[in-house]
Amino acid sequence: MEQQGVPAVAIVTAPFRKTGQTMAESWGMPDYRFLDCQHPIGNLAEVDLDKIADALAESVERLISP
Repeated sequence: MEQQGVPAVAIVTAPFRKTGQTMAESWGMPDYRFLDCQHPIGNLAEVDLDKIADALAESVERLISP
C-alpha cells in the first residue's frame, strides 16, 4: 500500500516485530511503521481482539496522518 501512496502501518505481536522490520528492509522500506500488540493473540475471542484494536486505533491514526 505504501508503494502506491496509501499510508499504512503493520500491527504485529512483539515477537514478530524484528521479522517484520527485516522484511520491510529487504523490500526497500527501512522506515516502515510498526505497532506492537500483546502475544499471543491466536487464542483470543473476537471481543478481546476488538479491545486490542480499539486500544491501537489512535496510534494507527497518528502514524498514518500527514
